[in-house]
Amino acid sequence: MTDKTGSPPLSGIRVLDLSRVLAGPWCTMTLADLGADVIKLEPPGAGDDTRSWGKRIAGKESTYFLSANRNKRGIAVDLGKPEGAALARGLAEKADVLVENFKLDGLKKFGLDYEAVKAINPRLVYCSISGYGRTGPAAARAGYDAVIQGESGLMSITGQPEGPALKVGVALSDVMTGMYAVQAILAALFARQTTGAGQHIDLALLDCTMANLANVASSALLLGTVPKRYGNAHADIAPYQTFACEDGDVVVAVGNDGQFRKFCTEVLDLPDLATDPRFLTNPLRSQNRAALLPPIEAAMKAKPRAWWIERLLKAGVPGGAVRDVQEALHSPEAQGRRMVRDVPHPLAGSIKLVASPINMSATPVRDPVAPPTIGQHTDDVLRDVLGMDVAAIGALRQAGAIA
Repeated sequence: MTDKTGSPPLSGIRVLDLSRVLAGPWCTMTLADLGADVIKLEPPGAGDDTRSWGKRIAGKESTYFLSANRNKRGIAVDLGKPEGAALARGLAEKADVLVENFKLDGLKKFGLDYEAVKAINPRLVYCSISGYGRTGPAAARAGYDAVIQGESGLMSITGQPEGPALKVGVALSDVMTGMYAVQAILAALFARQTTGAGQHIDLALLDCTMANLANVASSALLLGTVPKRYGNAHADIAPYQTFACEDGDVVVAVGNDGQFRKFCTEVLDLPDLATDPRFLTNPLRSQNRAALLPPIEAAMKAKPRAWWIERLLKAGVPGGAVRDVQEALHSPEAQGRRMVRDVPHPLAGSIKLVASPINMSATPVRDPVAPPTIGQHTDDVLRDVLGMDVAAIGALRQAGAIA
């Protein structure tokens, strides 16, 4: 039994989001899913860079922006105006967490660098996200996901063996760094319960991407080799890859020798493969994959995708269809887990959003709320957080500090 009557776990935590594009917004969106009051600060007019990326719905709303900013409140503040910078400092003083991904020292001129904000709010957890970190020889360099995928080594192991290095189909370095930022922020909030003090978190896309090279990095370090590209195959496990079927592709992940025997006898009807001395163990199969794969490929090509998936499931051999994104989002699995939701939107009427994948029995995450339009909650935030009245807010708007 589960009890989902409790408040989200980060209820009462306030986050000032000074980040843009993906890594920072992905972090703050996750914190918002967990119940934090995330206040996203954008410049009036253009807003976050991603408002001009991707396709448009409702005339101007960007699909890219909508992917990374659910469950936030949005304010439009011009930090270039003294009144706007002062307003941001006031919000930082009231916040538990600040997330930023400006260039090195980019916030210092606004009095929003870590040392300045720490002086007015020593309990603040201040998270800086950048391409190469706030220290080191490349600290001043801008860092975009595609460049980081290249420089981290990730691109070099992605793609077909005979083809060029390829980036992953989503901005994975950004997403991984955003999730590391969530971990670090939660740990810092936990530490604050003991110390009473906040701290500075320094996260680099390059560091986080290299940290996620996992077994590939380990092999490179311990063996002194340069990892290769294997396409949809696995460097160390066989068969562990996609196979073309009569009407599409299936991915098969044979993780141990027992599964291999089942795959040969119960799925493929090729019992001789299971007893062939060249294929008895995974090291042997990896070593002899050039002989192993052709009979499997020929068998798989002769039947449709659904036929093979039924046999894989019945035999207990891990495998599944290679779906396109529409198939995945509308699959029975996605529907059964309520991963796609219809939510109201102030301009589009209703939009579909991917929901948080986190499920907690007693303190559930929030149901998704549409990302804010530019400055949608400016007045509400200034009134609720800073206690400003209509006249004070009007004066800021007259000065061009807010929109």
